[in-house]
Amino acid sequence: MGMSAWYGVTDEAESVATIHRALVLGVTFLDTADVYGAGANERLVGRAIAGRRDEVVLATKFGNAVNEDGSRRIDGRPGYVREAIDASLERLGVDHVDLYYQHRVDADTPIEETVGAMAELVQAGKVRHLGLSEASPETIRRAHAVHPITALQSEYSLWSRDPEAGALETCRELGIGFVAYSPLGRGFLAGRFSSPDELDDGDFRKGHPRFSGANFEQNRRLAQGAQELAKEKGVTRAQLALAWVMARGDDVVPIPGTKRRSFLEQNVAAVDVELTSGDLERLDEAFPRGAAAGDRYADMSSIGR
Repeated sequence: MGMSAWYGVTDEAESVATIHRALVLGVTFLDTADVYGAGANERLVGRAIAGRRDEVVLATKFGNAVNEDGSRRIDGRPGYVREAIDASLERLGVDHVDLYYQHRVDADTPIEETVGAMAELVQAGKVRHLGLSEASPETIRRAHAVHPITALQSEYSLWSRDPEAGALETCRELGIGFVAYSPLGRGFLAGRFSSPDELDDGDFRKGHPRFSGANFEQNRRLAQGAQELAKEKGVTRAQLALAWVMARGDDVVPIPGTKRRSFLEQNVAAVDVELTSGDLERLDEAFPRGAAAGDRYADMSSIGR
């Protein structure tokens, strides 16, 4: 997402180079969405993997539809599902995607209808597997009854532990993998910011609840709770945060959204960070569920349906 939208200045050449470097390092799972840069990110990813399609597991999403006036709506209507996949395949330059997510649950369209249309895409060979994002346990169960759901993608990190309230348990009961987005707390857990003023004017985090006002300072102190342990282990705070997510289980896969090769190299090195039971206890004490100040989004109305 950050390669094309909402995180300040973008650099397409560096983004493509980062994807190419990721493939060299053994990173094979690429995650995008049609709404990232209004299709620009799908086109970028398509260019980056041209001639290398068989090297990647490719995931994209639909559901955040853009109106003529530029506003967005959540759309899970079957007709829209069919339109969205064809547009994504064209932008990506591929004949199928490996994993197709409903980006957000449409409260006005029964999940059974949406997943029924997604299942048709599997039968047509346009999609291999189905996924949901930010769905509640009840919605996951209803969707899975229509067609097997392969993955649930939701925000999950040391400072966003909401999935532990039921979603993770439901996924494990049904054999669904869990994909953790924003595993670095949108950069906060990496210790990158000492003030919101350091963010570019075009960066949506300037208006993010957790990056605003008194919340920022409280969350900065919270993030510093991992600094001592990271120093003891000789790793960065970002690597420690990623290692924590990976330690949640083999069925949990983090997707750090780096857009630079330098950060990519650091992120990949996190796979070699081993956390002891004592380390995990210290992190649990430092980051209890609900400790972060502020909501995850300015508008939480479409989350967890």
